[in-house]
Amino acid sequence: MYSTKRLVEAAQQRGHEVVVLDHLRCSISCSSKSPKVHYNGKEVEGVEAVIPRIGASVTFYGTAIVRQFEMAGVFAANSSIAIVRSRDKLRSLQIFSRHNIGIPKTVFANHPKLIDNLIKQVGGAPVVIKLLEGTQGIGVVLAETKKAATSVIEAFYGLKANILVQEFIKEAGGADIRAFVVNGKVVGAMKRQGAEGEFRSNLHRGGTSVNIKLKRAYKKAAVDAAKAMGLNVAGVDMLESERGPLILEVNSSPGLRGIEEATGIDIASQVIEYIETSSQKPKAKVDRVGA
Repeated sequence: MYSTKRLVEAAQQRGHEVVVLDHLRCSISCSSKSPKVHYNGKEVEGVEAVIPRIGASVTFYGTAIVRQFEMAGVFAANSSIAIVRSRDKLRSLQIFSRHNIGIPKTVFANHPKLIDNLIKQVGGAPVVIKLLEGTQGIGVVLAETKKAATSVIEAFYGLKANILVQEFIKEAGGADIRAFVVNGKVVGAMKRQGAEGEFRSNLHRGGTSVNIKLKRAYKKAAVDAAKAMGLNVAGVDMLESERGPLILEVNSSPGLRGIEEATGIDIASQVIEYIETSSQKPKAKVDRVGA
C-alpha cells in the first residue's frame, strides 16, 4: 500500500530500521508483568515505536494489538483508545459537541415512530443518512425529500442498522476539506470535490483534490478535533459552511497518497519526525482526553 510504503521509506531515510507487521497475524500473551506480542508464533522484541495502520473492519483486533504494545512500554503514534474513540462516529460527535467543536446538526434514534421528528430536528429535507459502520462514503445516502428520507430510514431500521441523520450543507457544493494533523499542527490540507452529480467527495469514489491554504479558523478546528480524539496523527474531514468549519470525522489511519500528491509535501517524513521527538518523552499514566 502507498501509505505503508511511504512511511517505511521515510523512516529508512532517517536511519531507522522498519518492520511491517500484519496485525491480523499477531497474537497476544498475557502473564504477570510480562505482556508480549507474537508474530507468526515468534515473540516481537526490540520495538521502540509503532505506527498503527488499522483497517476499520478489524478495529477491535487491531487496537488490541496496539494496546498490548503499549502495555509493554512501546510508543504508539496513535494510542489504542484514541483509535477506538475516532472509529465510533456517534461517540466522536458527542465528544465534539462537548468540546464546542462545530459539527453538522445530527440526530440518532432507534424507533420508526420518531422519523418525522428526526428529520425536523436537523432542519428538514434534504438530509444525509449515514450508517455508523460505513467507511469511504459507503453507507452514506442523500435523501432530497422528506418522503425519500422516511423510506431510507425505515429501510435501515428494518435491517436493524444503526444510523445517523444529519443536515445537508448545501453551500459546501459537494466538496470537503481534508486537513492532515501531526502533533497538534496542520502539516498539509487539500480540498476534495465530488464527481459530477455526486455529493460525496471521497477520492475512492471518483473525487478530485487540490492543495489549499487553510484559513485560521479551519486550522484551529482541525487541530481541536484531533486533540479531542486524542490523536497525534490524523486526517480531519470538514465542510465549509456559512457558520464556519463543520467537522465530519477524524481518521486515525489517514491515507498519504491523496494528500502528498495534492500538496507536494512529504507528510510521511513529518510523521517519522514526530515519533523521533515524542517516543523518548515520559509516558502519561492516565489517558485523560475525550470520553
